[in-house]
Amino acid sequence: MTSAIAIIPARFGSTRFPGKLLADRTGRPLLAHVYERAEAASTIGTVLVATDDDRIEAAVRGFGGNVVRTRTDHPNGTSRVAEAAASVTADVIVNVQGDEPEIEPAVIDAVVSSLDEHPTCPMATAAAPFAAGDDPSDPNVVKVVLSVAGTALYFSRARIPFPRERVTATPLKHVGLYAYRRPFLAQYVTLAATPLEQAESLEQLRALEHGHGIAVAITDAHHHGIDTPEQYDAFVRRYASAAAPRSR
Repeated sequence: MTSAIAIIPARFGSTRFPGKLLADRTGRPLLAHVYERAEAASTIGTVLVATDDDRIEAAVRGFGGNVVRTRTDHPNGTSRVAEAAASVTADVIVNVQGDEPEIEPAVIDAVVSSLDEHPTCPMATAAAPFAAGDDPSDPNVVKVVLSVAGTALYFSRARIPFPRERVTATPLKHVGLYAYRRPFLAQYVTLAATPLEQAESLEQLRALEHGHGIAVAITDAHHHGIDTPEQYDAFVRRYASAAAPRSR
């Protein structure tokens, strides 16, 4: 049976919301909510936070989490996760974003299971149908198209597939959660950047352009990342509403 761990790359800096991972108006750091959601996934044996910051390390230890220190010079979260993964023995490493406190454990499980279903793919991710009112043409929402086998053909900020005819394939939005087979993660961060990756500013295209398959789990994901104080305010309101006692 595949063993999997979740690693949450965590840095203090954020252009639009500095220190957001330690925001605690719910009574707990934002990062603690992410940690608990990852821990609730049935496929995950251990959760680790990978950080280079004393404040984040102290916060993780404060809520009883596992933390590993990493270098300060990582260009992105994937690189930080790869460094942390070098010290573990799990078959699969799941990169869970530290600013997604409402990530569904079932989505994590679906992505890990997708690697079992696609043994030749070294990494996996998730996609979801667009909800009513969503705009598939929004360049801030990444789209993905799949092969009949359920692997990624392409990711784009443009609308794909283009609806040239009345009857068309259902567009899918990409859910930015990744699971890697441990040997491939170490290889992936050494791959050279590629033209499509740079054109779309989508890191996952690097794997496709180098010929590596990406399994895609179709899920019913509704969670959103938190990039701004306003989005954090909305999360706090949702959290308070869910925690409030309901009258009979």
